[in-house]
Amino acid sequence: MIISLMVAYAKNKAIGKDNKLLWHLSDDLKNFKKHTVNKYIVMGRKTYESIGFPLPKRTTIIVTRNSSYQAEGCIIVGSLDEAINRAKADKQDEVVITGGGQIYKESLAFINTAYITEVDCNISDADTFFPETDFSSWKKDEDSSYSFSKNEKNEFDWTFAIYKK
Repeated sequence: MIISLMVAYAKNKAIGKDNKLLWHLSDDLKNFKKHTVNKYIVMGRKTYESIGFPLPKRTTIIVTRNSSYQAEGCIIVGSLDEAINRAKADKQDEVVITGGGQIYKESLAFINTAYITEVDCNISDADTFFPETDFSSWKKDEDSSYSFSKNEKNEFDWTFAIYKK
């Protein structure tokens, strides 16, 4: 099974503030959908609560230490290991880790694919960051890499790339 993560971060690795995204990138949201539809997605409780509902055409697994936590239409687990084992047990081809900061940090030991959007900005007052990670030893899928320019639907320039171990 492919264990991947998908993240959008600023040049300084900022990913959020006050449990919200730092930008609006319409085309990156479409890209997120393209790479997660019909897959299991794993996220922490705070990330789930920032969205507020299970994303359509995806199975949402929420990782939380709160054993009594409930979210209709979602699978609740106590650890990242448990989330990955659930996806394996359900015979998934790929599970996509979608945040937040602590879940990303824990997942780096597991993942074999990374879907990375780098947003051309620095956000100095962010409170959540993607962990420092060196993808230089990974293989970049040049055929799947591209850039977008800022426009009326995309607040910043950004690039997208897929890295594989």
